[in-house]
Amino acid sequence: MKRLSCLVFILLASGAALAAPTIELSAGMHRIEAEVVSNAADRATGLMNRSSMPAHRGMLFVFPEAGVQCFWMKNTLIPLSIAFLDDAGRIAQIAEMQPQSLDNHCSARPVRFALEMNAGWFQRRGIAPGAKINGLDKAPPGR
Repeated sequence: MKRLSCLVFILLASGAALAAPTIELSAGMHRIEAEVVSNAADRATGLMNRSSMPAHRGMLFVFPEAGVQCFWMKNTLIPLSIAFLDDAGRIAQIAEMQPQSLDNHCSARPVRFALEMNAGWFQRRGIAPGAKINGLDKAPPGR
């Protein structure tokens, strides 16, 4: 039992804790497996300290209510694209974010969701502001 407790502590201390729950989203014909972060602590950590992310994978940030949402890339090792989404899942804007940058990337208007994908993901698929991300109804409420 002591050995198991030590292993759990080592895994948690090394950042290898269990990943966030996932939901399936789609952008047109493109499937997205999104980790969901819906509370303040998980949103603050986001994709920090990860060295890679599969091409079809992303992270959905769920906020309790619409507001101007801002992100930075401190301790984030991979370049990302972020889409700011309104309540209906429409993309309000997309920003490109560089690893370990302290630059703020804020939504131009109030939004309740943000979706981070690998850099260039939206552009390579021709997905632009005004496009809809489907499946947000499966996301838990923001806390």
